Amino acid sequence: MHEIYNLVTGPLAWLAWGIFIVGSIYRLAIMYILAKKKDGPSLAYMSWGFSLRSIINWLIPFNALGWRRNPVMTVATFAFHICLVLAPIFLLAHVALWDQFFGVEYPVFRENVTDIMSMIVVAGALIFAGRRLFQKEVRYVTTCQDWLILVIAVLPFLTGILAYHQIFNYQTMVILHILTGEIMLAAIPFTRLSHMLFAVFTRAYMGSEFGGVRRVKDW
Repeated sequence: MHEIYNLVTGPLAWLAWGIFIVGSIYRLAIMYILAKKKDGPSLAYMSWGFSLRSIINWLIPFNALGWRRNPVMTVATFAFHICLVLAPIFLLAHVALWDQFFGVEYPVFRENVTDIMSMIVVAGALIFAGRRLFQKEVRYVTTCQDWLILVIAVLPFLTGILAYHQIFNYQTMVILHILTGEIMLAAIPFTRLSHMLFAVFTRAYMGSEFGGVRRVKDW
């Protein structure tokens, strides 16, 4: 078990980070090349002002028309994504690893706070799953990849909760937590999780087009 722990915290961790970084750079470069090739004129009207205006307004809960139409999904979406991003960054155990390997140390959340945030991620995933199961129009466009991505996103948090509360074998849960986290990290550039990379650029494009060309709001 100790050898497996060293494997997932050593070589596999470096591999996952390498795939994430190189893959992200590759996907962003390809996106830029394709945008320039297929829709070159669009780059001419990209505007910092309209881009930031759109991004900021879409980051405010219930500010956009789409957010106001479905309050439950809006709350679930914001809570899910905020906790999914912040919990791993400010988790005490993760910061301890950054300090151990790179000498990087910064403030952390209390462990019970990150535990609650992880539970919110799992709860949000259940809401998204229910929406895909019971909302006809969403179920119609749902693919196997959508389910796979949801599982990949939620497993690091579920296994983290089980490890923190020492449910089942602690060492096994810790190893599964690390391994599923690495799978998620490596999957980001090559799956629909890549919206973590592209969302800001998509919103900037939409904001520039609607604001600079159509002269209307996009929220």
